[in-house]
Amino acid sequence: MTGRVSGKVALITGGASGIGRGCAERLAEEGAIVVITDLQDDKGAELAAAITAKGGKAQYHHHDVTSEEAWIKVAAAIKADHGRLDILVNNAGIGISGSVLDMALSDFQRQVAINLDGVFLGVKHSIPVMRLSGQGGSIINMSSVAGLKGSAILAGYCATKGGVRLFTKAVAMECAGAKDGIRVNSVHPGIIETPIWDSIVGTGEPGDNAHPPRPIVLDAMSQDAVPLGVKGYPLDIANGVLWLASDESRYVTGAELVIDGGLSVK
Repeated sequence: MTGRVSGKVALITGGASGIGRGCAERLAEEGAIVVITDLQDDKGAELAAAITAKGGKAQYHHHDVTSEEAWIKVAAAIKADHGRLDILVNNAGIGISGSVLDMALSDFQRQVAINLDGVFLGVKHSIPVMRLSGQGGSIINMSSVAGLKGSAILAGYCATKGGVRLFTKAVAMECAGAKDGIRVNSVHPGIIETPIWDSIVGTGEPGDNAHPPRPIVLDAMSQDAVPLGVKGYPLDIANGVLWLASDESRYVTGAELVIDGGLSVK
């Protein structure tokens, strides 16, 4: 531990598994007090306990990111417990693949609710808590390579992640104009070994973001599509999030951090 975010309070949504879990672990290693939220209560509580057992500071809250009432409660709990919020990682998300002609409206709307509405609500209810300290903060919105380029089987997912990209830039300008010291950036992962790929590549139930990934499928996809020829891991994304969360990136706002092994360049 080198304390790159020592003493900072970080909220990570969808933090019980995948990229969110990697971010929670990495920020805790660097001294942050991490507040993990998710719908996977057993995994979330287990992660908070594991971080605490290693000497870190963590707590878990059940949290549906599509519910404004739930966001109000989480923001109030952070204010009551810590008196401040320095880092928000809007990570919770799902991916549902398939032709736009076959996709149910309910599935499209579910993706929008989690991937885009959840980010909006996170920003709306976290900024007031961030402003309490007068020391600014860092908001990191998890987009995707799918927010930069289209995919024939991911129209709904691309729509939400593209929305996150431009929403991030707009909020960055709003905070810059307010001179509140809050920086807002987006992260764009490529093929990362996480549970979300089960639904995207059709190895899980539609809309399911809970099953283990299929490494063999991702390895083959990466060899074919990624210039570096390999898939990424949650730690690869977490290291980028750590940089954006730290004061090392103090002059960065409204930016896109692409972590994809060159996938978006092709």
